[in-house]
Amino acid sequence: MGTNRKKILEYLRYDLPLWLVRTLTNWWPDVGAAIRLRGKLFSPFIGKCGGSFTVGRDVTILVPSRLTVGDNVYLAKGTWIEASGTVQLEDEVIFGPYVVVVSTKHGFSGGSARFGGVHPAPVKIGRGSWLAAHVVVAAGVTIGRGNLVGANAVVTRDTPDDVFVGGVPAKVIRPRQDNPSEVHGRRDI
Repeated sequence: MGTNRKKILEYLRYDLPLWLVRTLTNWWPDVGAAIRLRGKLFSPFIGKCGGSFTVGRDVTILVPSRLTVGDNVYLAKGTWIEASGTVQLEDEVIFGPYVVVVSTKHGFSGGSARFGGVHPAPVKIGRGSWLAAHVVVAAGVTIGRGNLVGANAVVTRDTPDDVFVGGVPAKVIRPRQDNPSEVHGRRDI
């Protein structure tokens, strides 16, 4: 099968239906039932998708066929994932609003990025990690298991397991400590 034909079939199988689902569900509020249903509707158009996938409004996924999502993953409002170089979200990963994950780096040609192409590099986010609002994850990065990535951080290097990272560029601030709560949602308050 020719490369162009393969790309067209992939676009028709993943990208176009996901765009349609996103367009039809973006007006739904970000409440429990809506984010669960939106996740179920997104799931068939993700490369590999585990159970209990929940998705907020205005989530954009580019090249969804190269995205792997584990169980109990939540993508908050405004998340933007570019998965050309592959993106793997392990179980129980949580994204805050407006998180950006990019799996390619720009190439330059003749002093310009416009026609320089891209260099794909995989991104992996470890089990149980939480990326707070406005975090950016660069291509080629592995975020360890159980990480807390502080708001507005830009992660450009791999992180170890069970740490709190923050800043631009992100660096380890301290070990992350468990602190379980009896409150698991608005209904518990």
